[in-house]
Amino acid sequence: MSVKIATWNINSVRLRIDMVKEFLKEHQPDILCLQEIKCQNDQFPAAAFNELGYEYQAVHGQKGYHGVATVSKLPLAAVSSTDYCAKGDTRHVECVIAAGDKKIKIHNFYVPAGGDEANVETNPKFAHKLDFLEEMKDLDSVNDGASSILLGDLNIAPLETDVWSHKQLLKVVSHTPVETETLNAVMAAGGWADLIRHHIPPEEKLFTWWSYRSRDWSNADKGRRLDHIWSSPDLVENLVNINVLRDARGWVKPSDHVPIIAEFNF
Repeated sequence: MSVKIATWNINSVRLRIDMVKEFLKEHQPDILCLQEIKCQNDQFPAAAFNELGYEYQAVHGQKGYHGVATVSKLPLAAVSSTDYCAKGDTRHVECVIAAGDKKIKIHNFYVPAGGDEANVETNPKFAHKLDFLEEMKDLDSVNDGASSILLGDLNIAPLETDVWSHKQLLKVVSHTPVETETLNAVMAAGGWADLIRHHIPPEEKLFTWWSYRSRDWSNADKGRRLDHIWSSPDLVENLVNINVLRDARGWVKPSDHVPIIAEFNF
């Protein structure tokens, strides 16, 4: 069976629900993982997703901030979330799907951005980000006999080719050495595979986010790859395609992030 899983930091699902609906109609992912939904659970536009066949929904929202949601055409089991750093933020939701002969855990993450200053002594937001990543090291890619997919806005661009200028961004939050090294340590500790870079060579520049501050975002192309799709090693061979929808950044009133779709054959 073919399964398409998408991730997208939507930056307010209610504000952009029409955009999301058009995306779903055109690309038909089986599962869509959203970050920064910016609404409480009872405010989530569940009916709009139901109308398009996404009747299975795992929503973990919060008033005005953060929030993650996974909507699916496939049944979702064992829905839960972890309160990383015990702050009460809604930055993680997990569920389980059955695909072919596999049971797959899907972890939908929104890692803290970390503020503007890469200093844990003077910037509590940056300290929070690093603490959050440390706790993510305990997440195994294969657990309880289930394979896993970890995706979402991880707010770090780990490779030199994941940013428009490695030298100019070395001291900028999202690409500092302490962040990239910690993210790599999370990947190594859990045995995760970077599916995007398995499909798109690491030598190729690739971005998923462009700042709203850049009016001519496409020509300036000062982007970063902040959004990721990882998996347990056994799922690498099932990956058929990765599609980063760069054009979505140019849609009317877009999110500053674009959707990514991973297609698997099981």
